[in-house]
Amino acid sequence: MQTSRKKISQITILDVARESGVSYSTVSRVLNGFDFVKGSTREKVLKTAERMGYVANIQARSLAGGKTQIIGLLVPGLDNGYITEIVSGIDQELAHSDYDMMLYTTHRYQGKESLYVKTIANGLADGLILLVPHNAQNYLQALPRQDFPYVLVDQIDNMYNSTTVDATNWQGAYDATAYLIKLGHQRIGFIMGAPQLNSARERFDGYRAALQHHRIAYDESLVIEGDYMTKSGYSGAKRLLSLEQPPTAIFASNDLTAFGVLDAIHETGLRIPEDISVVGFDDIPLASLAYPKLTTVRQPLVQIGQVAVRLLLEKLENPEREARRVTLATELIVRDSSAPRG
Repeated sequence: MQTSRKKISQITILDVARESGVSYSTVSRVLNGFDFVKGSTREKVLKTAERMGYVANIQARSLAGGKTQIIGLLVPGLDNGYITEIVSGIDQELAHSDYDMMLYTTHRYQGKESLYVKTIANGLADGLILLVPHNAQNYLQALPRQDFPYVLVDQIDNMYNSTTVDATNWQGAYDATAYLIKLGHQRIGFIMGAPQLNSARERFDGYRAALQHHRIAYDESLVIEGDYMTKSGYSGAKRLLSLEQPPTAIFASNDLTAFGVLDAIHETGLRIPEDISVVGFDDIPLASLAYPKLTTVRQPLVQIGQVAVRLLLEKLENPEREARRVTLATELIVRDSSAPRG
């Protein structure tokens, strides 16, 4: 009986891969619950793992070689296309490595982020990717002191001690605003993102810079504070449309916010884009399926995830490598929700 238990405890992902006739990375993705595997392959792997009695043992893996071969990923949630596209890029890139992924979601609760980071950094993983962390300053000073490798995605460290990857938020917002001005719009409403996030501040600055460059006076009544969520886009658009002089165009800080804007405008009976234009930011998959199809600023979301993994693997291979920031280009995607001012 003891021998049988010992044999079961020694079964690894490699054993399951050999028995299933598929790659190590495919087995890893199946056992970590990711969707990017064909259904028949997933079923074969799961049946093989169950028959062989495979049980993941991260602690044993760490004690045996000093490494867990796990990358921790901390995200606020999995409830929108922005996050899932970046996670897809992370998964695609990790599939070419010897690392598996451990996913933690904070559901945007205060305190969970710091707790999870401490847990992951305390031996559960070899490195960490933090996707748009909201309370990073609470723990960023501790991670370098522990020499724990990590990468920030779409957020920066004010102390410049962190490796980060993001997109040209300022330029993207400038381009979107300048495009609306070129269409003849002078009163352009702007719904901000979550103010604690660097991307929100940069997009707001890009919006203001475009107005200034085209000699359009900044009007604070046209700016509404939001949180990157659809509800804030809806309520923000309602406030803008109730102004004595409502805007002829609304620039939303992300696509989720823009979806709320579209709903609010539809309710008023106004036509998009004949009566009012709408522009978003991100170009998540649903942007091209909205009605009307959303003009937006495209971030290379999958590539952002891929680059985050490459930066972290570089840090794991060379812990002495200095922190750096990689910023990827955005692109204005013109669709049906914008038109010249009538």
